[in-house]
Amino acid sequence: MPEAPGAADVQMPSAAVLAAEAAIVKSDWKTAEAKLDLWLAAHPDDARALFDAGYAADAQNRLEDAAGLYRRAVAANPKSMEARLSLGLLLARQGKPAEARPELAAATKLDPGVAGPALKARAWRALAEIDRPAPGSGGDTTAASNDLLEALKLTPETPEDTLLAANLAEQSGQYDAAETAYRRVLANEPKSEQANAGLAHLLIRKKQYPEAETLLRAALAALPDDPALTAQLATVLAAQNKAEAIPLLQKLHAAHPNDDAITNMLAEVLSEAGDVAGADQLYVKLLAASPVDSDLLIAHGQNLVLEGKFAEAVGVFSKVTEVAPTNGDGWSGLAFAASRTHQPALTLHALTVRSKFLPENASTYFLWATAYDTLHQKPQAAAYYHQFLDAAAGKFPDQEWQARQRLQLLERKP
Repeated sequence: MPEAPGAADVQMPSAAVLAAEAAIVKSDWKTAEAKLDLWLAAHPDDARALFDAGYAADAQNRLEDAAGLYRRAVAANPKSMEARLSLGLLLARQGKPAEARPELAAATKLDPGVAGPALKARAWRALAEIDRPAPGSGGDTTAASNDLLEALKLTPETPEDTLLAANLAEQSGQYDAAETAYRRVLANEPKSEQANAGLAHLLIRKKQYPEAETLLRAALAALPDDPALTAQLATVLAAQNKAEAIPLLQKLHAAHPNDDAITNMLAEVLSEAGDVAGADQLYVKLLAASPVDSDLLIAHGQNLVLEGKFAEAVGVFSKVTEVAPTNGDGWSGLAFAASRTHQPALTLHALTVRSKFLPENASTYFLWATAYDTLHQKPQAAAYYHQFLDAAAGKFPDQEWQARQRLQLLERKP
């Protein structure tokens, strides 16, 4: 049980409170609560008793009751570090960082009493977790790093500290520092799932696939069927075009059929391997739950194109342009599918909007040219055929032959 709140609490606790605390030490919650309820009925502002009652409720996962009791303990004794720390930790566990942060910040400024520096360090570490930006958010990691440094001034570094430092370094783009930190953890804890996953993520980012594969296979030998590590190994195998990636992902998907990230990964690998129909079944399933997800719609549309279902693809890409009008890939897909369904006006419209977001390339020049050609707008068609030939530079022999044939006719003098 934590120490009683209170360097500022100079009054000796009552026999009833001491008896309740003795019961708490034995996890005898019923006895403790009976004694505390009776005492608090007559002494509702006893900070120590309120904290003890909150601790008992917290231990039994009665979180709302615990939060209320901790708040009363803080109100009764604002200098109680343990009450503020416990309240802050509880609010953080409940997913209320905005409420948790001021309590934890206040705790770092209070006297921890007999609990010593470890208690204050715990408050700083909790603040670091709250101040840490969400992964992928691109947020500033300075506050979290400073919080962690304050904790390390008070107590020795732990493996959890090193992991947090590695995460923060990675988020701030300090990849070499992050890699060093992950390797430090693994030197002492080779089975650390977080460190293995973190280091593998960095190696994948650096496209060091063979080294990442070796690391992940060793980690999975110690942690078989770990979903995160298995997913990373599948990513590495797919990047190396190894056939083992598909059965590995299929097994993972069978074990976690409702994990959208795994389903999406399997769909991507199947699509790249040429199983377009199999991939599209998974995308359709994902779209049933997220019908306006532009990335899923684009992947679905691209599969429809590969299956030759151009009319359906036009509908899907049209939806992308409605839900994500600034997504250039959506307009690209619509332009291509419209071209294949002989809709030159729609093709030109899609290309016009696309050009606001993405640069032209050989493929789009060809689409511009053929659309204008179909509409018998000869000068525009000829200009784009020339631009296509300049950009293609021998990479698209069939289309280049077609462009030259059309230019001979378009530029023939009467």
